[in-house]
Amino acid sequence: MTTLTPTTTAAGSGAQPRSTRRWLALSVLALAQFLVVLDASIVNIALPVLGDQLGLDTTALAWVITAYVLAFGGLLLLGGRLADRYGHRRVFLIGTAGFVVASALAGLSVSSEMLLGARALQGASAALLAPAALALLTHLFPDDRERTKALGVWGAVAGIGSAAGVLLGGVLTATLGWQSVFFVNVPVGALVLIAIPLLVTRDGVRIPGRLDAAGAVTVTAALVALVGGLSAVEQLGFLHPLPLVLFAATLLLGAGFVVIERRSSEPLIPLSVFRNRNLALGNIVMLLGGAAMVALFFALSVYTQAVLGYDALAAGLSQLPLAGVLVLVAGVAPAVIGRVGTRPVLIGALLVLAGGLVWLAAAPSNAMFLAQLLGPTLLIGIGLGGAVVATTQLAVDGVDGGEAGLAGGLINTSQQIGGAVGLAVLGTVAGLRTAGLAADGASAAVALTGGFSWLFLGAAGLAVLGAVIVAVWPRD
Repeated sequence: MTTLTPTTTAAGSGAQPRSTRRWLALSVLALAQFLVVLDASIVNIALPVLGDQLGLDTTALAWVITAYVLAFGGLLLLGGRLADRYGHRRVFLIGTAGFVVASALAGLSVSSEMLLGARALQGASAALLAPAALALLTHLFPDDRERTKALGVWGAVAGIGSAAGVLLGGVLTATLGWQSVFFVNVPVGALVLIAIPLLVTRDGVRIPGRLDAAGAVTVTAALVALVGGLSAVEQLGFLHPLPLVLFAATLLLGAGFVVIERRSSEPLIPLSVFRNRNLALGNIVMLLGGAAMVALFFALSVYTQAVLGYDALAAGLSQLPLAGVLVLVAGVAPAVIGRVGTRPVLIGALLVLAGGLVWLAAAPSNAMFLAQLLGPTLLIGIGLGGAVVATTQLAVDGVDGGEAGLAGGLINTSQQIGGAVGLAVLGTVAGLRTAGLAADGASAAVALTGGFSWLFLGAAGLAVLGAVIVAVWPRD
């Protein structure tokens, strides 16, 4: 396994330790990543209350989510490259500061326009923060074994953020109002802004040359069109003209981007980076895993509330065992990877995840938590914990210091795009199954359960496909 350039500066000039308290620095970086992951789910629970107070209809409420996702997913690759060029710590701090300001503005919003603008700024800031944070991690832990342990912490934090969003959203909305789901980011972000300059050294000399402006504009537009098209599918269906136009624009812009990068002397994304087979494999698996994970957490939240009758708090509490075992497995996974290798762990984790999803698909419309939900969700947590750590390890393996931000941008983009695709496709499949059962006379609860069953089976299929790809993928 190829190692990263040892503790280099952001510009790759010279080998200097980035921190003498690396694990403490990692905990602060992981806290920032927690905010990014958390924000993607914590807002969902607050939407009904938020809509009532600001007078937003269903379409406008959807844009509260879409505005964040569009900016985040569309700007991630640019954010990663900016971090490589102008310094990982510098761009991380700029992104964190922007996220704090945007969160405060969102909480203070008195109109839909103000809220949507703040959400877009949150997404753009997260697109700077996330890849820069992962790049800093690779600099702090250049040794393979230590980096794998650090990625275990990273994966655990990501899992906690995804699962905790529903719980925290319900608690905060019920006790402090919808504004609190945004305000909670402010003190945590301020702590990060204070701690990182004290724990991580300044960036080195900036990389000379000009940023590939044409490539940046083209790839950002392509990603925005793709994420926008997938979001439109959820609301309008696959055959509506809007998503079709956006998908066509994605293809044209994507082809244009490839042409620009091949001709550019200083490309935004050197296409040669994909010759790193581990990086390419990690991003493919993250696409599939992101699709399964986002669809899973969405469906699980709706199933427990709309079918089983849980309130928001109970729905969040029901996901705590999943989050807990995910954290434990993510902590153990680095040691297992060190003994048996990344790919065997990833294959095993994906198959365990698939088994849990198939088991969950058998849950009835009157499922008892201890008898029919606890077992499969624990199995899912085990699979996710191992898969997140191993996939991220692959995606940053062999990437030198000057492209660490790019690698972080790629893996985050794969997760976002995969999540958007998975929710659009599997959500549509679930909707069709639900409609078919309802037309046959099934009750609303039974029809919804049948639809979610197909969604869970589809997610399981994605996990199995990922395991097969890992097994046959050629090694470097």
